[in-house]
Amino acid sequence: MQHEVINKVYWVGHVDWNVREFHGYITSRGSTYNSYLILDKEPTLIDSVRAPYAGELLENIEALCPLADIRWVVCNHAEPDHSGALPAIMKACPNAKLVCDAKCRKTLELYYETAEWTFHLVKTGETLSIGERTLEFVETPMAHWPESMATWLPQDRLLFSMDAFGQHYATNERFCDDVPQDILMFEAKTYVANILMLYTLPVSKAVEAVRQLAPLVLAPSHGLIWRGEGVETILSAYDKWDKCTPQRKVLVLYDTMWKSTELMALAIVEGAVEEAKEAVDVKLLRIPLMNRTQVVTEVLDAAAFAVGTPTLNQTMLPTVADVMTYLKGLRPSNKAGFAFGSYGWSRGGPEEVEGILQGMKVDLLRPLLKANFKPSEELLGECREAGRLLVRRALDVASA
Repeated sequence: MQHEVINKVYWVGHVDWNVREFHGYITSRGSTYNSYLILDKEPTLIDSVRAPYAGELLENIEALCPLADIRWVVCNHAEPDHSGALPAIMKACPNAKLVCDAKCRKTLELYYETAEWTFHLVKTGETLSIGERTLEFVETPMAHWPESMATWLPQDRLLFSMDAFGQHYATNERFCDDVPQDILMFEAKTYVANILMLYTLPVSKAVEAVRQLAPLVLAPSHGLIWRGEGVETILSAYDKWDKCTPQRKVLVLYDTMWKSTELMALAIVEGAVEEAKEAVDVKLLRIPLMNRTQVVTEVLDAAAFAVGTPTLNQTMLPTVADVMTYLKGLRPSNKAGFAFGSYGWSRGGPEEVEGILQGMKVDLLRPLLKANFKPSEELLGECREAGRLLVRRALDVASA
């Protein structure tokens, strides 16, 4: 399957309808691995696909161009979902040189047997003429790996943006304006929350660099291609998402064993709703009824959140531990909150949650709230006041 992106630039990748997990990220709508073929005097392939789909990629290329005619293969990112097919590509395209930066080459040499590959190393600002078109290269370290790079096609104002602006979204359509916009933006936001949240500063710098280029088309490595008004739509969204800009939204995340922690969560929400008076979106999320990907996506633009757990074997409930471990690695910025929960004859669960929040540099709005076995009416009153604190923070830091 091939799709023309612009004149003589084709999508030749793979739609992965069935993938449901990306190193912890639940991909409920599948994904795509986007590879692009530029037909010019020196035909050029931009990125590849996962290794199992190398055969399909070669067929897609060969339907447009003899494999022996390929002169350049650009690798913007060495992660195997983009580079896995490179061994097959380099073997099938004997006249091709592999274009990447120095860090990418080192990573590729660790993943694959590259002794017979011919490398052409590039840096930011360097160019490569392929005929009527010229490729320009922009290194984007830690957006989201050290060797990350984007490739610019100035004659067409098209940016092959690698993981930036992508979505895990399997569809037969290739362009942003051909799919339901609510689903598209939800998946784009989910992608930022679960892949790029940790790298707010480098991603922000990358977005600034993209704005300077003023592209007409953004062609990412996953999902739909942005064009027309969609380019400004996604850039504006990234201006908020890449800084975890707080909105008027608060969350209460929890799990429970014998309802004690749930009683506390309900009281926190009750206080928050009373304080919000419909000016703030208040959400109660029981962790086992969601998945970590959904939870993290909600946290991305929340102003404040509370996390509750009972104590099991002197530690967090496993469902809460799963989400907190995932969230700790992503380290959302510009957040406030607190921990709460319950314990019986041994402590540990709520204390661990608070420790993780502190490690994430969440601004703690109050000390830990704990119930021994069952919360008293006095403690539930404290929970209601704690919910009010969440809403006050949201009103203080977030615009309407």
